[in-house]
Amino acid sequence: MKAFTALVHRELIEHRGAFLLGPLILVGILFGATILAFTVGRVDARFSGQIFTVAPLRVFEVGFLGFGLGWSLYLISALFFYCADGFAADKRNNAMLFWKSMPVSDFKMLLSKLAAALTILPGVVYGVALLSGVLLFGVAFITMLINGTGSMTMLGTIAGIYGQVALSLLVVLAAGLLWYLPFMALVGAMATVIGRWAIPVSLLVPAIVSTLEWVTLGGLHPFATNTWRFIEYRGALPETPYLEHWFTSDQAFSSVAFASDLIGHMDWTQIGIGIVFGIAVLYLASEYRRRVNDN
Repeated sequence: MKAFTALVHRELIEHRGAFLLGPLILVGILFGATILAFTVGRVDARFSGQIFTVAPLRVFEVGFLGFGLGWSLYLISALFFYCADGFAADKRNNAMLFWKSMPVSDFKMLLSKLAAALTILPGVVYGVALLSGVLLFGVAFITMLINGTGSMTMLGTIAGIYGQVALSLLVVLAAGLLWYLPFMALVGAMATVIGRWAIPVSLLVPAIVSTLEWVTLGGLHPFATNTWRFIEYRGALPETPYLEHWFTSDQAFSSVAFASDLIGHMDWTQIGIGIVFGIAVLYLASEYRRRVNDN
């Protein structure tokens, strides 16, 4: 167990640039730009205070959810490149013989990379996202104090909103990782076999399979097949009617209601199939890694 934990930690050390340093730099730039915008007069503090006076709670809720969406998109792209690159890193840096000499099987080695992609790596990005929310909300609240529209009561309400949205983002993160697990495992398994070429190949494979179905079984075009419809279905998280209803209402955001709605609309059968599929392709990749001589 200690060896497996060390392997997961190794993934964070090797890829902290994309999952820790990069996000922290982005937060620093965004925070600095926000401060600079207020100090050099690019943003009128009086105008900004008027915005928060009109509907301050809704502005905080929508703003933090927007930040969460942006960080989710960043995480998806970072995990894709991690799986397409990290699973082939041992072969690329000629460290394969060293890792093969460890008392850890090839399957456990690949499983540690997938575990890192599901736990510690997205956890770090989630922590940075929470930090960005604290910094930007702090700037907004100080602006309200300058304009005389802020109070300690308002600060307590904002903290409650922050907790509600932060919890909902955590639920979305967990649900998304479970939903996209088979994609991450497949890209990682391909990277184990063909290295960095997994990046373009993994983007082409769905189109090739859909085209083969169109050629053999017919259809309007290659993107009107059962294969492509399934890929579109598995490529998007389930819709949550709660968000649409909340956005057009004056109710406060509820993380419990949102989480219940999201969990209730998840296709858990597909998630179970995806977990089995992910473990299976990783096992096949580990067998390839163990048997091929050029490793």
